[in-house]
Amino acid sequence: MRRNASTLSRLSSVLVAGAAAVVCAGAASADGIDNQSFNQVERGHYLAVAGDCAACHTLPGSGHDFSGGRPIETPFGNVIAPNITPDPTTGIGAWTDDEFVNALTKGRGRDGTRLYPAMPYTYYTRLTRDDALAIRAYLNTVPAVHHAVQADRLPFPFDIRAAMALWDMMFFKSGAFQPVAGKSAEWNRGAYLAQGPAHCGMCHTPKNFLGADKTGQALQGYALQGWFAPNITNDRRRGLGSWSVDDIVAYLKTGHNRTGAATGPMSETLNLSTSHMSDGDLKAIAAYLKDAPGQQESAPPAPDQKTMAAGKEIYVDECSGCHTRDGKGIAGIFPALSGSPAVQQTDPTSLLHVVLRGARSAGTATAPTAPAMPAFAWLLNDDQVAAVVTYIRNAWGNAAPPVSGDAVRKTRDDLVERSD
Repeated sequence: MRRNASTLSRLSSVLVAGAAAVVCAGAASADGIDNQSFNQVERGHYLAVAGDCAACHTLPGSGHDFSGGRPIETPFGNVIAPNITPDPTTGIGAWTDDEFVNALTKGRGRDGTRLYPAMPYTYYTRLTRDDALAIRAYLNTVPAVHHAVQADRLPFPFDIRAAMALWDMMFFKSGAFQPVAGKSAEWNRGAYLAQGPAHCGMCHTPKNFLGADKTGQALQGYALQGWFAPNITNDRRRGLGSWSVDDIVAYLKTGHNRTGAATGPMSETLNLSTSHMSDGDLKAIAAYLKDAPGQQESAPPAPDQKTMAAGKEIYVDECSGCHTRDGKGIAGIFPALSGSPAVQQTDPTSLLHVVLRGARSAGTATAPTAPAMPAFAWLLNDDQVAAVVTYIRNAWGNAAPPVSGDAVRKTRDDLVERSD
């Protein structure tokens, strides 16, 4: 989920230079990749961007795209992303196409080793073989980097990869995406992208105690890496129900829309992935998400009125200058809090993160300003943060569970351990 901000510009030059190199190299490989097919390489590049491959496989500051070494945080410890450049000894240069496709879509390494689902093969399994091979064709064009990576760094007993055989048996269903009859071509394209290469549910779907998706709660939000990936179903209050298709496309393309702004890991996803996808594909994803049913929940408990009054005072003093007294913000600059699904999530982790540590919204080619929110951890104590956050979550028609000072204290302590 972490990105190197300079990676994308290098990807474009790599694509052009690498594609020229393989054209000069000559004949098609015996495994089915046509090394003379610019179209295949170009398609693979687009899919690698849609799949956000650089996010995990490029170590920030290394200067070497896809050479691995990036720690991927999981509830069980960190998994280190491997080198996927075409280096023959430390990368995937000596792999056959079948070995690559098996790793991508079946979670099996070159020697049959079970991969951990931090590598989203549970989603990539929906890729067609042609699309998987297109990604391989693109990766063949990036500079080979000799960089050995020790991926096994999980503590015992999670370091026993053989146990993944049982995990796969219980939770993994292999198979390419099958179009759904009765749905439009656009919907099916969006479903293929969201369920496959874009692997939206990897962050936005709740997980069980073994790290597998709770499929009955698909896309209803999940806490990870110090943030809460929000509900992206069509739920009216907590999801995308109040956003139009155009709102979703604008958000994914620019990082902003008329009410919202992307921060945290989502801003990284925008910078390296969705902002570079075609408008047609983003519209297809939006059509698919708008069809995802929300969760039926009872009304949250009403907040204490004394807490609301204290929170309102803090809000007027510290927040209303940007977000306005009525919580409507300023479109494209300061996100709205009134009616905001991000504010009304069942889990307030992201809101607490932003209030305590501050955040900068996404900056993209079409919306480069990237306004920032200052940190308030130095100014407000735990009870004050709890009061203002509870107020924001329940003012202007919003409704969400109150936040306690203890919850703020825990979040504050957790953030001390984080550098980003």
